[in-house]
Amino acid sequence: MSTCATASLELSEPLAATAATASTWLLVEQTGPWGAKALTESHLDSSLGRALDAACEGTGVRVALIRRPGRHADCLPGARREVVVAHTVPGRSWVRRTSVADPAELLTLDFGGLGAGDHRGFGTEHVGGPLALVCTNGRRDRCCALLGRPLAADLAAAGHSEVWEVTHLGGHRFSPTMLVLPYGYAYGRLTAESAKEVLAATAAGHMVPEWSRGCSGWDRPGQAAEHAVRELTGETRVDVLTLAQRPAGEGRWLVGVRHADGRGWEAEVAQEASEPPRPESCGKAAARPARMDVTALREL
Repeated sequence: MSTCATASLELSEPLAATAATASTWLLVEQTGPWGAKALTESHLDSSLGRALDAACEGTGVRVALIRRPGRHADCLPGARREVVVAHTVPGRSWVRRTSVADPAELLTLDFGGLGAGDHRGFGTEHVGGPLALVCTNGRRDRCCALLGRPLAADLAAAGHSEVWEVTHLGGHRFSPTMLVLPYGYAYGRLTAESAKEVLAATAAGHMVPEWSRGCSGWDRPGQAAEHAVRELTGETRVDVLTLAQRPAGEGRWLVGVRHADGRGWEAEVAQEASEPPRPESCGKAAARPARMDVTALREL
C-alpha cells in the first residue's frame, strides 16, 4: 500500500527548507496514547492542552508532547513529568529542563520571553549529549508510526543519545523525521545508521546537510538560503552562519548569509508549488505543497 513517504521519495522531493519553524520548543512528557491533535486528544487534560497552545500563539514557541520509546502505559498517579525547553536560533541556542508534578504549572511561563530566547532561569541547563526527538504519532500519519517508531526504538536500544518520541514535527512525507537538540536541526528519510551519524555530528557541533530539512530557528526562506550556502562551501559547523531575511515581492525573499570568517552571500529565494501533486499526508488528497527554491546565489 502506497504511503505519502513513498510518493515523496519516488518524486525526489527535496528535504531542504521543510523544517517546522519555532524559535523555541516546549516539550512536555505525556505517556499513554496520542490522538491526531495530541494536545487535546491524549491523557493530558484537554483544556490544559488548549490553554498551552493558545499561550504559545504568536510567541515563536511551539509546544509538543514527548514520551520514552517503547510501551506507552500511563504514568502512575502522582508521577512527575519531564519538561524540556529549547531555544534553537543559531548562535544563541540553549536547552533547559525540569520536572513538574502538574503540567498546569507551565501556564505561568513567560512565553514571549521564551520565544525571544530569555529562559528567565527556567529549570536547569541540560548537560550531556544531544536530544533526539523522533516523530511517531501514527494517529496523525501512519508513516510516522511505521517508520518513526522502529527508528526511535533502535536509537534508544543503541544508547547513542537521549531519545524521545514526539507528537508532531511536520512533514510526514519525509518520515522518519527527527529533531535534534540543542541546535534545532530537523532531519528526514533517516535510517538507523544515518540517524546515528547525525547524532554523532551534533555532539561534535556539526550538522549533516544530506538529510537536513533545515534549522527550526530560521523561517523557510532562510532555511533554503542556509542550505544553498552549505552546499556551495561544504561548511557543516552549526554556529558559523547568520541570516538576515527581507521580502522582495510576493512569494520572494532576499536572504543575506554571513560566515563568521567574514564571507557573505545573498540568496534570492522564491516560493513555488511542487509538481506533480502528491499527498502531504497519508489519506489526504493530492496537493501541491509549497517549496522554497534558491533562484540565485551571489557572493558579496
